[in-house]
Amino acid sequence: MNGSHPLAILFTVILIDLIGFGIVIPILPFLSPKLGASHLDIALIISCYAICAGICGPTWGRLSDRYGRKPIIMVCLSGGALSYVMLGLASELWMVYAARAFAGLMAGNFGVASAMMADVTPPDSRTRGMGMIGVAWGLGLVLGPLIGGFLSGDSGSFLLPCIVAGAISFLAVIAAALILPESLSVERQAANRRYQRSGGGGSVMHMLKETGNRLLTAQFVVHNACVSSVTYIFPLWAGDMLGWGAKDVGLIFGIQGAIIVVMQGGLIGPAAAAVGEIFLLRGAVLMFIAGAAIGVFADNMSWLLATVFVAMTGATLCMPLLTSIASQRTPIGLRGRMLGTTNAASSWGRVVGPLVAGANLAVFGYSGAWMGVVLILLFYLTWTFSQQGVVRAKS
Repeated sequence: MNGSHPLAILFTVILIDLIGFGIVIPILPFLSPKLGASHLDIALIISCYAICAGICGPTWGRLSDRYGRKPIIMVCLSGGALSYVMLGLASELWMVYAARAFAGLMAGNFGVASAMMADVTPPDSRTRGMGMIGVAWGLGLVLGPLIGGFLSGDSGSFLLPCIVAGAISFLAVIAAALILPESLSVERQAANRRYQRSGGGGSVMHMLKETGNRLLTAQFVVHNACVSSVTYIFPLWAGDMLGWGAKDVGLIFGIQGAIIVVMQGGLIGPAAAAVGEIFLLRGAVLMFIAGAAIGVFADNMSWLLATVFVAMTGATLCMPLLTSIASQRTPIGLRGRMLGTTNAASSWGRVVGPLVAGANLAVFGYSGAWMGVVLILLFYLTWTFSQQGVVRAKS
C-alpha cells in the first residue's frame, strides 16, 4: 500500500464513517428527553460512549497488529452501523444508553486508521498523513450535523437520520471491503503475533514503560480534557452572555470545522517539515493557552469569539502532531496497540474534561472555568519543553 491513491481511499472510508457519526450529534440532546432523560442522563449518555471507547481502544489496536488493519476497521464500521440503527429504534431510555455504550465499544477506528496511516507514510511526512485523518474528522463534524439536522426536520422524528447514519457507515464497510488495501503484510502480521505470544509489550502499562511513552500518552488525556472543556463551556457561556441558541453555536463550530480542514489539510505538513514537530507542538499549545486565557477576561462577543477560535485553532494543530510522535516512538509490532491506547486516552480525557470544567464553573464561574483550562494546559506546555525532538523507535 504505497502512494497517494491508497491514502485517498483511507481518507474517504474514514470520512464516510465520521459523517455517520456526526449525524447523531444534534439528535442526542433532543431524542433522550423524549424518552424521559434528565440533563444528568444526557451527560451520562455522552460519558458512557467515551468510557466504553476508553476501555476497548487498546484491544482493537492490538487485534489490528495481529490480524491486519483492514478487517478491524471493517468490524468497527459494522458495529457503528448497528449502533445507529439501535439508537433510531430506541423506545425506552435504557435503549439509548445501550446503543451509545455499544457504539463506544466499537469505536476503534480512529486509532486503527491512525496506525494504518503510520504504516504507509514515511516519518518525514507522517504529520501530514495524520493531518488527513484530522481533515476527515473536521469534515465529518461539519457535514454530519448539517445532514442530521436537515433529516430531523420539524417533525421531531429521529428514526430517519439514525437509519441514514447506519446506512452511511454500512457504505463505508463496503468501500473498505472492495477498495481499501491492507497496510500490514501477511509476514508482518505473523511476526507481530509471534512477538505478542512471546510476551512482547506485556500489559498496557508495561508497553508504555517499555516504549517510554507514559508521559506522551498522558498528553492525549490532557489535550482532550481541555478540548472537551472548551466545547462544554462555550455553548453555556454564549447562551448566558449573548442569549445564543443551538443554531448560533452550531454555526461557530461549523466555522471551526472549516478551520480544522484548512489547518490540517494544507498547513500542518509543511509547517512541521520546516520547524520540526516538537517546536510546532509548543507553538500550538501556546496558542491553545492564549485562547483560554482570553476567556478569563472576555466580556463581549468579540472576545468570546476570539477565545474559541484562538483556543481551538491551537488545539487543532496538536492532535496530528501528538499522533505522529507516538507512531514514530513505537516499534511497528506495537504500533496498532499504541495508537489504540492513545485513542483510549483521548476518550478518558473527554470524560474528565467536562466534569472538571463543570465543577470549576459551579464554584468559580466562567472566568474560573477558563482559568482551570489554562492551568491544565500549563502541564501540557511543560511536557513539550521537556522534549528535545522525536526519537524514532527501532522497528
